[in-house]
Amino acid sequence: MEGQNGKESAGQEKRLSEAELKTCYQHFDPAAYLQYIYTPPRANFDNKDNIAPWQLGWLHRAFTEGDVKGDILVDIGSGPTLYQVMSGCERFRRVILSDFVEANCRELQNWLQGKSNSLDWTPFFQHVCKLEGRSPDAWSEKAQRLRSVVTDVLPIDVHQPHPLLPEALPPSGADCLISCYCLESASPDLASFNRALGHISSLLRQGGHLLLIGTLEMTFYYAAPELCIPAVRLDEAQLCSSLKNCGFQLLELSIYHLPQDMQKSTDDAKSMFFVKAKKQ
Repeated sequence: MEGQNGKESAGQEKRLSEAELKTCYQHFDPAAYLQYIYTPPRANFDNKDNIAPWQLGWLHRAFTEGDVKGDILVDIGSGPTLYQVMSGCERFRRVILSDFVEANCRELQNWLQGKSNSLDWTPFFQHVCKLEGRSPDAWSEKAQRLRSVVTDVLPIDVHQPHPLLPEALPPSGADCLISCYCLESASPDLASFNRALGHISSLLRQGGHLLLIGTLEMTFYYAAPELCIPAVRLDEAQLCSSLKNCGFQLLELSIYHLPQDMQKSTDDAKSMFFVKAKKQ
């Protein structure tokens, strides 16, 4: 990994503009990203302390506490992943997936249409079924439920004042937004992160919920074998301040510290956060 180490240093030193970062994302490799992040050791359901069960556990809790439900759930910056809406698809009549990268949207469409895709999501579905008190064998029913409620896979740009096409949502906005590992990875600095958070807030109705999963203290990650993308380095205080300044009431915050054996040379993430917040 000597070559990557050199790129890590460069990725940490050079801060790209929003336009330069968007250009980088045109080379995003869904298959490589999924292999880096969503296979063992980073995703291992045999270890209850692994990051994957932690993420799915908090999402299950958020979507089953009773207050996060409604008509429309929008996933902001889905990437090529599905795990983040596996619990939410039971609580909303309509789920909208979105991403800036066309290749990621194709990956999602392939799965929705039952075509070949880059990752077998069965272990994720099985784990969510267990969280819901169902047999892991019910995973195919849950997959069908998700396919039945996803109505759109849309292009999105969180750096635009209107991130989605105007006709995508009713004037009142969505009932819930979820976003995982998007805003800090799409923003070159804290000011850009704050603007992006404000932009997506415009998609949410008053009193609606925001669920965020992201990284703290991460400065880069690999989105393809030769593509090192810098990320804004957030700490807990900055995250809480950003939420407050963008009009959100923080309801819940959990921090996950990545064990040494799950840290990888494809990023320098050390901890992750889960946030549940309400738009005031």
